[in-house]
Amino acid sequence: MFFGSIPALITPFSDGRVDEATFRDFVEWQVAEGSDALVPVGTTGESATLDFEEHHRVIAICVEQARGRVPVIAGCGSNNTQSAIANMREAQKDGADAALVVLPYYNRPSQAGLIAHFKALADACDLPIVVYNVPGRTVTNITVETLAEVSRIPSVIGIKDATGDLGRVTAQRAACGETFCQLSGNDETALGFNAMGGVGCISVSANVAPRLCSDFQRATREGRWDEALELQDRLYPLHVALFTDASPAPVKYAVSRVRPGFDPSARLPIVEASEASRQAVDAALAHAGLI
Repeated sequence: MFFGSIPALITPFSDGRVDEATFRDFVEWQVAEGSDALVPVGTTGESATLDFEEHHRVIAICVEQARGRVPVIAGCGSNNTQSAIANMREAQKDGADAALVVLPYYNRPSQAGLIAHFKALADACDLPIVVYNVPGRTVTNITVETLAEVSRIPSVIGIKDATGDLGRVTAQRAACGETFCQLSGNDETALGFNAMGGVGCISVSANVAPRLCSDFQRATREGRWDEALELQDRLYPLHVALFTDASPAPVKYAVSRVRPGFDPSARLPIVEASEASRQAVDAALAHAGLI
């Protein structure tokens, strides 16, 4: 259902409020540059500091602006199952094509709790679900065996895997089946991820370099591995630089460099990227030929 370069969209602000006009322009640019799908209000979209109304307004704008040209996978996760259900129902009303559901964070559920969580979501709403496994942020990690059981829920169609463990791609392919959609959550390992059976990346770097990330993903999909490796080498410093400070500060700074006039501000507790981070981003943008 989903494949290719899928930016985890930043949320632009102006005077502390969601800048709707800038966000519409940003979505339009992403579609024009070849992004294959869009993820509003994920981690990079600062979902943790958006209130419920803002959260779903951003999803609605994304759906409206995409106009069916590419699918929209709306961030819907929560460590409260009822809140995740409410998010999914609202996203479905907004017209989203699927829900990206991060594993419940902070309260650290057991594997049985994860199964019960996803079953409850599926019972309450039939929006397709992409499981989001990012233990570095959630301190919760779904095992391959648990994912296999969760993948048998008809509406659970894939995973965004941000574990960095490439061996899991093969293990999950064997456990969940070849049609289970595996998307990388890490730009820097997306080449190896796709070589092992992945079909795309929910990407931070695509916010800044959507055309290059789209070209990279298309090259892997078409088996042009030498070209994909060249693009990997071109983009790798950017993949690293965008995490030289608390995300999404560096990626917002990077977007301000390639789209002059873009306000790189984030919401507290995220502050402006440090000078060292900005220097790393500038060097990476130059290396990629983006500035």
